Amino acid sequence: MSAEATNPEAHPEARPELRRRGRTRLDLRRLGRAALLGPTSRDRLPDAIGHVAEAHRAHHPDADLSILRRAYLLAETSHRGQMRKSGEPYITHPLAVTLILAELGAETTTLTASLLHDTVEDTDVTLDQVRAEFGDEVCFIVDGVTKVEKIDYGAAAEPETFRKMLVATGNDVRVMSIKLADRLHNMRTLGVMRPEKQARIAKVTRDVLIPLAERLGVQALKTELEDLVFAILHPEEYESTRALIAAHAGERDPLPAIADSVRSVLRDAGITAEVQVRPRHFVSVHRIARTRGELRGSDFGRILVLVGENADCYAVLGELHTCFTPVISEFKDFIATPKFNLYQSLHTAVATPEGYVAEVIVRTRQMHRVAEAGVVALGNPYATATPDAAASDATATPDAATDPDEERVDPTRPGWLSRLLDWQQSAPDPDTFWTVLRAELAQDREITVFREDGSATGTISLPAGASCIDAAYAQHGEAAHGCIGARVNGRLTSLSSPLSDGDTVQLLLAQDASSGPAAEWLDHARTPAARIAISRWLESHPDRAMATTSAARAPLSVVGARGGGGNAVADLPDATVRLAGCCTPVPPDAVAGFLVRGGAVTVHRIHCAAVAQMRAVGRTSVAVHWRATADCRVTLLAESFGRPHLLADLTEAIAREGVEVVSATVEPPVEQRVRHTYTLQLPDAAGLPALMRAMRDVPGVYDVRRA
Repeated sequence: MSAEATNPEAHPEARPELRRRGRTRLDLRRLGRAALLGPTSRDRLPDAIGHVAEAHRAHHPDADLSILRRAYLLAETSHRGQMRKSGEPYITHPLAVTLILAELGAETTTLTASLLHDTVEDTDVTLDQVRAEFGDEVCFIVDGVTKVEKIDYGAAAEPETFRKMLVATGNDVRVMSIKLADRLHNMRTLGVMRPEKQARIAKVTRDVLIPLAERLGVQALKTELEDLVFAILHPEEYESTRALIAAHAGERDPLPAIADSVRSVLRDAGITAEVQVRPRHFVSVHRIARTRGELRGSDFGRILVLVGENADCYAVLGELHTCFTPVISEFKDFIATPKFNLYQSLHTAVATPEGYVAEVIVRTRQMHRVAEAGVVALGNPYATATPDAAASDATATPDAATDPDEERVDPTRPGWLSRLLDWQQSAPDPDTFWTVLRAELAQDREITVFREDGSATGTISLPAGASCIDAAYAQHGEAAHGCIGARVNGRLTSLSSPLSDGDTVQLLLAQDASSGPAAEWLDHARTPAARIAISRWLESHPDRAMATTSAARAPLSVVGARGGGGNAVADLPDATVRLAGCCTPVPPDAVAGFLVRGGAVTVHRIHCAAVAQMRAVGRTSVAVHWRATADCRVTLLAESFGRPHLLADLTEAIAREGVEVVSATVEPPVEQRVRHTYTLQLPDAAGLPALMRAMRDVPGVYDVRRA
């Protein structure tokens, strides 16, 4: 495999940013030589750390650099004599990682921990030494990175690897910031590895670290990691894309002229703005080429407009849509509704008289910082002082940092990360964790739905394709086991119904705290929290899991924790008796019993279709009879005209009769008519007629009958 085919940096003419990376590589060579010469006098920063200091001061002019000097001296001394596989002194690696973070605007504490991030793992330096010299906060981050570094990256260890990584990220997002910068530098220097090891590291980077970078909002790291992975795993497609970019570089680019027109329009409107042409990176060009076919000159980049205030963004948008021809289908407002990774911008596209279509991104300068650096740009999320003070006080010791085992409240933690942290603790095994983690990270977008619960309102963030089941578990946790239906945008619907961005959902819960989900809920659950909670309940209630599987009539049901063996007795000593969910027999129905796997006896009404099937397959028939007790379980069908609050009114009518709702399903309305299916536990079979009359008396209900 040629160097050009595996290394995007081999073609710096293809993208301006790559020239900067080339300079960075030269800087690292100089850093290596400076490191070999050892530290300088105590009065000034060592030459090797000067590049980091310069980048840091660009974002934090008042930062105290003395702690960076002390951290570098400790790192350089402890790593002295160690070499990387590339032949460079090992100290060049923590320096490079720190430089990456400094360019992104990381605060002093993060940079200090970054310089020291390999010392505890690879040298004689201890955590106690780090704590004594640099304080609890730096020690906390270094410890987190060290735990991540100790993780085995073998294929068999991947599930547990990323479980630990996730926990470390949740305890302090700066741990993952350092890890991502660490992986970026290692990917830049991956050429010294064997091809098979390059491929393995690239795959792990693609499957987990790039999605994590995306979700933490660190776009600058994410895009470069994408290009490096692309070059290793898809060399032919990479080379084709490189050729496209190189060919475009030799042609007239229409975007600078369009950018000049935008500047002129905004200047005439009195709007102060900075207008840039932003070239697309390799993977972005490749994706555009696959979706659009032949590329035009304006497809190789986008126009970025930076302004001072949020209101200026909308003023710019108004001028663009007034003075150019807007492509309305391309408009997206991520300021009013930010993405899950903190990203905010206005996206639009305009057509020029020459026939070019230029994509335009409008954002404030602060939004731009967050868009590029994500959580890295937000400073110390745990500091109680002002951000500027926190940036210059790397030895701050918030109370939450004193206990390394205590999870801290992170105001920058996105909702998706909180969800992952919640369910990873209850994931039953590493393989399940790994499967759902990759599925969660593969979600390319999220939706926001508005929840309605009496007088309370709020929002729920869910992955695209999520259903009412996912919303139920996101809002109610394990209490969602008792969900019996949902109302979406005011209309009753089944729990399997998918939700769309902006939907309003009201989730209806049974009063019976012992109820639980059906096995088929797993077919419609998309979030890890929902799938794991459902799976755990079904594993702990195998009898109810089997009952719901046999009850194929109801597409989504809630199964009560109480069994129906309480009324029927089989003429088989010590046999467990279950009432079939398909026909829900009650006294004094004529019934038949059949022996099923596990030694249980399933009881059906004598006219149930399942009876003939059981006999046809040779199931052993067992005589059964009813106990003297009068309580029973029954399934009723209620036909009604659709109207608001109908399900709630029906459930209330059932509750007034002293009847327990074991399960309930609501089918989607057909011609304004709705069918409800209830499985009910009656304290006395004699009360069934009165119950059915009470249900028929509910306005809108025109028929109630046995299933």
